[in-house]
Amino acid sequence: MFKVTFKFESGEDVTTFAQENENLLEVARKVNVAIDAPCGGNASCGKCRVKILEGNIDSPKTRHISDEEYSEGWRLACVSKVTGDVAVQVPDIASAYRSRMKVADLSSKKEIEIFENAKNDIEAAGIALTNSMGILDVEMNIPTLDDTMPDNERFIRAIKKKTGAARVRLPFQVLNKIARIFRESDFKVRCVIRTSANKEDIFVYDVYPKDADVVIGGLAVDIGTTTVSALLIDMESGKIIGKASAGNGQIRYGADVINRIIESMKPGGSKKLQDAVIKETINPMIEQMCRASGFNPDHIYRMCVAGNTTMNHLLTGMEGDPIRMEPYIPTFYKTNSLFASDIGIRINRDAHIIVAPNIGSYVGGDITAGVLVSMLWNRPEFSLFIDLGTNGELVFGNSDFMMSCACSAGPAFEGGDISCGMRATDGAIEACTIDKETMEPSYRVIGEKGQKPIGLCGSGIIDVIAELFRTGIINPKGKFIREGKSIRHDHYGMGSYVLAFEEEAGSVKDVEINEVDIDNFIRAKGAIFSAIRTMLASIDFNVEMIDDVYVAGGIGSGINMRNAVRIGMFPDIPLEKFHYIGNSSLSGAYTMLLSREAERKCYNLAANMTYLELSTVPTYMDEFVACCFIPHTDTSLFPTCTQE
Repeated sequence: MFKVTFKFESGEDVTTFAQENENLLEVARKVNVAIDAPCGGNASCGKCRVKILEGNIDSPKTRHISDEEYSEGWRLACVSKVTGDVAVQVPDIASAYRSRMKVADLSSKKEIEIFENAKNDIEAAGIALTNSMGILDVEMNIPTLDDTMPDNERFIRAIKKKTGAARVRLPFQVLNKIARIFRESDFKVRCVIRTSANKEDIFVYDVYPKDADVVIGGLAVDIGTTTVSALLIDMESGKIIGKASAGNGQIRYGADVINRIIESMKPGGSKKLQDAVIKETINPMIEQMCRASGFNPDHIYRMCVAGNTTMNHLLTGMEGDPIRMEPYIPTFYKTNSLFASDIGIRINRDAHIIVAPNIGSYVGGDITAGVLVSMLWNRPEFSLFIDLGTNGELVFGNSDFMMSCACSAGPAFEGGDISCGMRATDGAIEACTIDKETMEPSYRVIGEKGQKPIGLCGSGIIDVIAELFRTGIINPKGKFIREGKSIRHDHYGMGSYVLAFEEEAGSVKDVEINEVDIDNFIRAKGAIFSAIRTMLASIDFNVEMIDDVYVAGGIGSGINMRNAVRIGMFPDIPLEKFHYIGNSSLSGAYTMLLSREAERKCYNLAANMTYLELSTVPTYMDEFVACCFIPHTDTSLFPTCTQE
């Protein structure tokens, strides 16, 4: 056995032991050391870079490590074998998806508006913002020698008398505490209850002394393939108590859903994937939000999850393999039988988990939740809804019909498969312009004033590629054709553009984008536009018939739509038709959590939405290949997109 020490830039370290020739990435995974490996560990992405500090490991040189870097001790963890005691440094960028968990500032006007607008739109459509949760004050007779009724029966009878309910259910955790609380408060208590739609059935979640200040907590969670976001809310008022986001811990098992499904089918794989999203991602986020707001996690009594079909299955520990195998049949589209204790979510163990309904194998609850708040279903105009993520999902329609489809865009929109890519968090370049003459960049970085750049998020990548094309630095194939200070080529001839050299960056290397990155992003944007064209063609529509485009996805503070059109990601239609609506999946989960009627409406939308499986459309691949240029092989589709 050999000692392996992982050291972080924060000064922390993790020490473990490994067998001879054991894979370094697998060793890291065993002790929950977060090393980003979007490719699943096959040495194709180059994200799992570590630096040898002490000792040595058996690791070949790859194209992702230059000669200079190799001599300095840089290696890819996925191809490294432990051959002795070793200490390696895990750079900040390699573990960014995990380490940059953050509680968002909810005081900004923009943050407040997103969810207020969702509530206002739902109410304007005639949907009431009321739910089944409530607080009930109950007063009981104090027991005597002449009145020896047990506590539980006394409590149930008092609730029935006050509400008229036919049935009252007390879970064990409530039963276990009523003796003490009843006597401390002279049999006058407050209880948290859920009432059935017909008012006949009441479930008691918790009981408090009569003078307690009770807040019914609710949790809305968007489980993205790359990023997980969450809201902690007051179920009675709708007030947002906390918000947090973090990288999905599953990403180290693969950047896309297919790789994760394959990983889940290995011995113990399903449990590993479930633990990665629950124990390593969601539960720490809950703990962090509750700590920041002074809220008790046990007082969260209801939860709503919005995620794609695969994420829902991996969350629950169910097999996902049937999703990827023809005829692509998941275990469920809709389920109403999930509770926090079933899967180890650290909130009230009896909390019911609402799962936004899936539509198809690759169009999930994140889309139904997003469509709910986009209000496509409530407008006569033809609208296109696009959710930009690892899986690109689209919905087209109006109040009469809706059609959906999904394409495999890959993780590029959220920074995956990009050498300096990262989530939209502190240190990410989110907007960029390039001077045509000097070829020097100007950029905006997420974070406080003076924040140094450490990478590029999705909106920044769109801007950089669009600007490189506009200024003639790259050609339509994404190859560098100009020379300058910020442009360089390695010994393989691969070109790259440096946005921030190491001395001005906040990372251990230059912040740059290379031809492989650009090619990855071209394929991602090509998947989106080809899906749009294929779906519209299937119902004899064309892009000119689109009245509005609603773009969702947490890829930055907002997409420069002009640049998104310029690279051929979106159709070349008037810019005023585009609307960026942020993380609509989280907004939808929030609305479903807050409103019983909104939850029902979401189920109705899913049941009445047509799903198009793109893999069954013969022309789709031809469309995709044609899209793998900037902006397109058919430039007539993009008349306004020209190089300067």
